[in-house]
Amino acid sequence: MKIGRYELHQIETGRFALDGGAMFGIVPKPLWSKLNPPDDENRIDMALRVLLIMGNKRNILVDTGIGTKFSEKYKEIYKIDHSKYNLDSSLKKFNLETKDITDVILTHLHFDHAGGSTYVEDGKHKLTFPNAVYYVQKANYEWALNPSEKDSGSYHKEDFVPVAEEGKLRLVEGRVVILPNIEVIISDGHTTGQQLVKISDEKNTLVYCGDLIPTVSHIRIPYIMGYDIHPLTTIEEKKRLLSNACSGDWTLFFEHDALTEAVKVKKAEKGFGVREKVIL
Repeated sequence: MKIGRYELHQIETGRFALDGGAMFGIVPKPLWSKLNPPDDENRIDMALRVLLIMGNKRNILVDTGIGTKFSEKYKEIYKIDHSKYNLDSSLKKFNLETKDITDVILTHLHFDHAGGSTYVEDGKHKLTFPNAVYYVQKANYEWALNPSEKDSGSYHKEDFVPVAEEGKLRLVEGRVVILPNIEVIISDGHTTGQQLVKISDEKNTLVYCGDLIPTVSHIRIPYIMGYDIHPLTTIEEKKRLLSNACSGDWTLFFEHDALTEAVKVKKAEKGFGVREKVIL
């Protein structure tokens, strides 16, 4: 897909799994399991899909995947799998290495979105993208340093503190233009200071939905994750984004859907639905 000065490509960085009940909150299992079949431990398959934006002499990534710093215990808990997809091999398809990335826009600092920002070598945490500037909302960075008891397990300081210590972290505030044709939209329902990334020109718009709408199933308004710290805010944010996507013919890009990378949506009898799937 081409928008403005950029070519947009989906990048698969790996796969993992999360508890289906946590992913769909109050929605009964007989409903969500038809759309997302769970394994014997009630986990559903999840993508770790990020967005590569190339052009204007820049190679930009939106989010970085889960990374490689997990212990064997946590790999088993989260079913982390890099056997088929990984960041290095995915970048190689575009003749890129991690050193070639110029900018990283992090939707938020949860481990499955920012974990790939650093790696461990010789017992030290190093930056995966040493030549990049990393952008995150100031509100989310401050929250990540002192999270609530509810979401403290989702923030791992080794994912982002080394970036700040190297002077590579840029804290932005509110809805701002990060780079030409690229702006961020604030979403506080899932966690404080999440930023969705909107790439647009006169004809086309794509929004990277992060954890506001992590999968196609979450287009349904009541399908709210148990992880969200402000679920009623999530509902209002989803309604606003989906309404704008309908009226503006926007493409919505999903980070975690195991099968579908992007769609265009339509108004339905009960809320919103998929109009067509989009392949970048």
